[in-house]
Amino acid sequence: MTTEGPWGGIEPGTARRVDRNGRHDFFWCRMPDRSPALVLHLAETIEPVQPLPKLRHVGAFYRVVEGRNSYCLTLGERSHLDIFETLCRDVVSAGEAVEDLQSALQRAVRRTVRWHHLLRGGGRGLSIEEQRGLVGELALLRELVAEVGPVAAAEAWRGPEESAKDFELPGFYIECKARRSAAHPKVRISSEAQLMDIPDARLFLRVQDVDTALDGDGMTLTEHVAQTDALFRRDFVAHDIWEQRLLGTAYDPDEVEQNRTWHLGVVRMFEVGEGFPRLVPPLPEGVDAVEYLIRLADCADFQTSSSLNELLGESERDV
Repeated sequence: MTTEGPWGGIEPGTARRVDRNGRHDFFWCRMPDRSPALVLHLAETIEPVQPLPKLRHVGAFYRVVEGRNSYCLTLGERSHLDIFETLCRDVVSAGEAVEDLQSALQRAVRRTVRWHHLLRGGGRGLSIEEQRGLVGELALLRELVAEVGPVAAAEAWRGPEESAKDFELPGFYIECKARRSAAHPKVRISSEAQLMDIPDARLFLRVQDVDTALDGDGMTLTEHVAQTDALFRRDFVAHDIWEQRLLGTAYDPDEVEQNRTWHLGVVRMFEVGEGFPRLVPPLPEGVDAVEYLIRLADCADFQTSSSLNELLGESERDV
């Protein structure tokens, strides 16, 4: 092993099989610019797995290599060669764990996604409360698909992009909170910007009861994701946006309990306006990153009985 790791002695246009006895065609190789790369050769019948993550200093893409469609990982910054080698070996290990090539590609991409989250500060999987929040957001997303269509609904889901509001539509914003039905009637607001007014727009706080149990009523998180995914599959533009948003949540089916179910309960909508209990900028000098609880009992005067369809219709007329 040289200081160039497994790429030592490999010239552009040549490759070395990662494991001579491996199930799948993983190769160490170099791109034309001499960048170190890992390549998985694919068959013509293999469907590309999308979306691919965007890692800093690492490229993940599909390309024809040696006349075959391939999944490629390349390193752009040579000083990170040791980390890149570790990433590549982990991806190979994930792919080699299954027999068929389609599953190997799925696992290779999924493992790359996990590295994406690890390198940007995540990688621990979603906590129970984060899963609860995702279930609540997916429930609203499915409703929006029925009201505004798949493309507009996918574009409206801004929470995974770390936007201040979870959902943004023209003149209509929604901050989505999920809670246990038996918990104290409070919701946590994680920043002063979450309930801040938007000029010429209406802002709503949606509170969704979401309960969880092992082998209980309801669907697993994987099933909630699959049910939502099915709503976008007929529109490739919407599906691409949806997959990019989902990628931003750090959801990984390998990291969730497959016997944990999630049951959707009561939904309440509150219109946030003057007099609503909240903290908004400007904050006192020296105060920053505010997090606080809101008692739902004190929001009763702001609760609306209008349906999502009615509220969206009202906002369209106001625009």
